[in-house]
Amino acid sequence: MKKRFFLLALMTSLCVQLVYSGKPNILFFLVDDLGWKDISLSGSELYETPNIDQLSETGVSFTNAYVAYPRCVPSRYAFITGKNPARSQIPGGGKLKLSEVTIAEALKEAGYTTYFAGKWHLGKNETHWPQNQGFDVNIGGCGAGAPLSYFFPYNVSRKKGDGKKIYGLDDGVQDEYLTERLTKETIKFIEANKDTHFFAYVSHYAVHTPIEAKQEVVDKYAKKIEGMDFEGEPYSFGPDGRHKMHQDHPVYAAMVESMDESLGQIIESLKKEGIYDNTIIILTSDHGGLSNSGIDSKRELATSNLPLRAGKGHSYEGGLKVPAIVKWSGYTEAGTINESIITGMDYYPTILEMAGLKLKPEEHVDGVSFVPALKGKTINKKREFFWHSPAGRPASTGDNDCSTIRIGNYKLIDFYEMDKTELYNLANDPYEKNNLAEQNPKLTKKLKTKLNNWKTEISAVGHK
Repeated sequence: MKKRFFLLALMTSLCVQLVYSGKPNILFFLVDDLGWKDISLSGSELYETPNIDQLSETGVSFTNAYVAYPRCVPSRYAFITGKNPARSQIPGGGKLKLSEVTIAEALKEAGYTTYFAGKWHLGKNETHWPQNQGFDVNIGGCGAGAPLSYFFPYNVSRKKGDGKKIYGLDDGVQDEYLTERLTKETIKFIEANKDTHFFAYVSHYAVHTPIEAKQEVVDKYAKKIEGMDFEGEPYSFGPDGRHKMHQDHPVYAAMVESMDESLGQIIESLKKEGIYDNTIIILTSDHGGLSNSGIDSKRELATSNLPLRAGKGHSYEGGLKVPAIVKWSGYTEAGTINESIITGMDYYPTILEMAGLKLKPEEHVDGVSFVPALKGKTINKKREFFWHSPAGRPASTGDNDCSTIRIGNYKLIDFYEMDKTELYNLANDPYEKNNLAEQNPKLTKKLKTKLNNWKTEISAVGHK
């Protein structure tokens, strides 16, 4: 029986590959500020993400997926360029230079129709927006890092926040929800381009602040929270600042649900148009959830990344580790988990390889294709991973300037302005509680030397 089942699965896989021997469509679904623990797949007891769960059952889930930087702009730069942001002195500039060859430009050159919707945040001037960086269609992508409101009109604030004007979404229905609007625009694009091969980069403003959601969904979670027991105090105070200890924000939970519904609706449109099996789907986030602030800050915090340490802005696991799922029909084994370490720079070469295109190593210089991992292999065991964060925000998110290296299970964080070094063995201490720097001075020195040599090589901002 097992042999018959295996042969049937193999024949199905081969049939899918034969039917879709041409270029696959690609859906890159990027969520803003979504923490590793912000999905039910990772064990959240509050947030409901059935569509993300279903996607994981059809593809590969990565348990060691990292971003290139624990904040928005540099992380997004890495996705688009395949480069470590420190190599281009970001932060420091914050805009995507026109000289960069983006993943969209590479795919457009290969005949893809390219589409962008949502948060861009890679340049204040229109010159640097998606329509001038390889995307045929741009819906709402501009310099804004967050909307003034999630309800139309989007450029009229309903609460105090840090949002900015969104360009290109001036028309709409009163009180329509931004997450749903971007979903509808994406479905329109899919329907109009079902007979082509396309690259759709859906970059939700959600679940970034301002924390706003549809009232009926908020009410659902408020009721759910009433029936939950939370142990201990709501916040802790320590070296990482003020830290939210519980996932107990009903409005944020509603935002997460709406984002998950968006994924489900887009997938349904792919199935309706008969192109689901020929569409690669990638879901990830740009960094960890907003869980920390300065000790004295009154900032509204969205979520908790526990048991991971810290969150957005920090180079601990809570700030760098994110959900990542890839569905590639006919090539990935459904419902598998891969422990390989991957990072934000790696999507560019991976997408090119999945599309059957030549890699561009002179462009995505820091990215490494993880296609072998999608096919079941464990990769990057000895690869050196680097992070450089020279724009700490101790008052806002409780983090300080630092640089980080990870090789295998060992991760070293150098708080170079504070003359403080931390070393963790993530295999034994995934929550970074036991600093081994003093116990293992030889390894600490070795990793720190590698880290400083790398910063010198790329002329990292702030490196002395």
